[in-house]
Amino acid sequence: MFDFSIVTNWIHQTLTSLMPEGLAVFIECVVIGVCIVLMYAVLAIILIYMERKVCGFFQCRLGPNRVGKWGSIQVVCDVLKMLTKEIFNPKGADQFLYNLAPFMVIIASFLTFACLPVNKGMEVLDFNVGVFFLLAASSIGVVGILLAGWGSNNKFSLIGAMRSGAQIISYELSVGLSILTMVVLMGTMQFSEIVESQANGWFIFKGHIPAVIAFIIYLIAGNAECNRGPFDLPEAESELTAGYHTEYSGMHFGFFYLAEYLNLFIVSAVAATIFLGGWMPLYISGLDGFNAVMDYIPGFIWFFAKAFFVVFLLMWVKWTFPRLRIDQILALEWKYLVPISLLNLLLMVIIVVFNLHF
Repeated sequence: MFDFSIVTNWIHQTLTSLMPEGLAVFIECVVIGVCIVLMYAVLAIILIYMERKVCGFFQCRLGPNRVGKWGSIQVVCDVLKMLTKEIFNPKGADQFLYNLAPFMVIIASFLTFACLPVNKGMEVLDFNVGVFFLLAASSIGVVGILLAGWGSNNKFSLIGAMRSGAQIISYELSVGLSILTMVVLMGTMQFSEIVESQANGWFIFKGHIPAVIAFIIYLIAGNAECNRGPFDLPEAESELTAGYHTEYSGMHFGFFYLAEYLNLFIVSAVAATIFLGGWMPLYISGLDGFNAVMDYIPGFIWFFAKAFFVVFLLMWVKWTFPRLRIDQILALEWKYLVPISLLNLLLMVIIVVFNLHF
């Protein structure tokens, strides 16, 4: 497996030999930021196109098929349309909060996106408390949603923001407990160590039944955190027009739209990293020839393949189940998922204490 840290260390040493270290670090940060923005944009385009095609497949429709080959340029046209649309501010809105909200949502997505280890030695932020940082950074998005509803000075936006805030804050508990269950098994919160410790087996297999339960609960709660169906009541058209972003237009609305899809990818990528081995290939004990072939597949291909597999699962759920009521959404979390997550965490602790895992 190729280690990208060799390339990054060489680049750093080359830059520091040509200029002061502070300037070299600044240039590296700018380049990394541009790369994250580009990857952010490309993934958003891919996910929107994938969503339309998957939706069309499940509803026996065609999806986009007119603009470009198989409708592949349709999303690009939508992006250009959104970039050229006028951004207007409601007269009665709190202008500072109204304009700040979309950037809060985007910042939360960028921070969590930067934590993902795409390949060996290819991660932006690799803290020893990486899991904790990811959970903390992702919570910033809730502030942006609440600011959007409050700053718009619109009752429907405010109700949508309160619903969304209540839903996200509630389901963050199940997401945190599911990840904490796996932290007990992993023994570390650093993403690079989490992936490397799955060389002899992915955690979803090593953690027995509690790992499978944590994986299922994480997918349900992660889907709810992204405000996606069947948990998209906070922005249901039949209920509250567009929910917390009713008053937004142009690229301000585009920020919320992009954040939803990138949060979907982040939820899927975290699931792929923690439960499915991240960039680590699939190894089968005793099949050395098979394992050698798996090593030829680059780590970033494994990472994106696993992440998009989970994305497909979440899209499958969205276009299969009917939308829930707000009381059903909260009852599912507090009456079922939280107690099950707590019991599952206790079960995982027992497994680790008595060394019953693989």
